[in-house]
Amino acid sequence: MALAKFNSSSNAGFSLIESLIAVMLMAGAIATLAQLFALSTRTNVSAHYTTFAAVLAEQKLEELRALSWGFDTQGLPMSDTSTDTTVSPETAIGGTGLQPSPSAALSENTVGYVDYVDAYGTKVQPGAGGNQTSSSIVYTRRWSITPLPTNPNNTLVIQVLVTRNKDRGQADQGDVARLPEEARMIAVRTRKAQ
Repeated sequence: MALAKFNSSSNAGFSLIESLIAVMLMAGAIATLAQLFALSTRTNVSAHYTTFAAVLAEQKLEELRALSWGFDTQGLPMSDTSTDTTVSPETAIGGTGLQPSPSAALSENTVGYVDYVDAYGTKVQPGAGGNQTSSSIVYTRRWSITPLPTNPNNTLVIQVLVTRNKDRGQADQGDVARLPEEARMIAVRTRKAQ
């Protein structure tokens, strides 16, 4: 039985050019993967803020929907127009309750129709003079209450806009658009017999 001969002069290795091409392909793949990882991270952070803003908007809608808006035992309309929902815990007097809001309540901070929330969802009182300079304020919640034009005595349209505490630019100049990482919810409330 003969042994196979090993020829050491064979050219069966990788050349320098082949190695460089392989390294370049790997570097390109790693760079693309790093970009995808960075994009995924940014998207996850944005989704976190958007989800939390939606939770805060739903929380405010529930606070407003819990206020009295119905008919009493004699069939007369009754409305809560004095509960202050801007503080925690709510107080029975000193607020706006379900009073119709000014038309610009969603585009600017309007007393009685705005509150401020920290990163944990707790209401925070602004600094002196209504300035929102407190470093713990992360979100601003604005809401509007508008009687439905076709049934203004018995139906309200409640809108809540939750924004991160940052400059919204053109979004606050008339058109109240929802920007990324924000939430806007709308509910209709009608009077019900007690």
